[in-house]
Amino acid sequence: MNVFVIGITGKIGRLLMQELLSRGDAVHGLVRRDEQRADLAAHGVDAVVGDLAGMSVEELAEAFGDVDAIVFTAGSNGGSREFTKAVDGDGFVKAIEAARRAGVVRLAHVSVFPEAWRERDLGDEVEYYFAVKKEADMALSRSDLDWLIIRPSLLVDDPGLGTISLGPAEFHGQVARADVAETIAELLHEPGIGRQILELNTGSTPIRDAVKANAHRRQPDAGQVHAAPVPLRRNQGVGGKN
Repeated sequence: MNVFVIGITGKIGRLLMQELLSRGDAVHGLVRRDEQRADLAAHGVDAVVGDLAGMSVEELAEAFGDVDAIVFTAGSNGGSREFTKAVDGDGFVKAIEAARRAGVVRLAHVSVFPEAWRERDLGDEVEYYFAVKKEADMALSRSDLDWLIIRPSLLVDDPGLGTISLGPAEFHGQVARADVAETIAELLHEPGIGRQILELNTGSTPIRDAVKANAHRRQPDAGQVHAAPVPLRRNQGVGGKN
């Protein structure tokens, strides 16, 4: 498989890169600096230097090239409103349109758990981040792409267990980033997964079995238009934090 990762220098992005390479996949990514590109090249990864916020749709589509799938795992994680809007909001909508123009139908979004940390006073910027992530999910789910939305629970840097709980609705707990990366790779390689929202938590089911349990027999029709994408607006809805 030929995969382009937006957010490849992040914690999940780098783990996903390693997981895909171990499977023999070709991996590409978007980086902001030349030294990051050189570092990834040493691992056999072809990266494009560019700023998601500043790139045009045409430039991003050219960066994608002829890949089989795109994974969007970039995010502000509750940083400034400006950065959240530029990356998680406008940047994600740009990625949807760029995927269309490049002829790439499979786009996976690493999103957030809707009810995460509801017991906490998170502050306006984090709440805004949740809202933008939810609107991004809406935009993707109403697109004509062969989309996938993955909502992991609280991310931790513990060693991966190799077992998870995966489904349309899961309890929010925590999950190792290594398990998230392995799950994403497995989902990309499962042809029966598509046009689904899957929540991900620590569990007792082996990752491959959990993915197979959520697969369904289908004939993807990425050319069928289901609904127009929803433009992102400020302060609409509340999502969750991973």
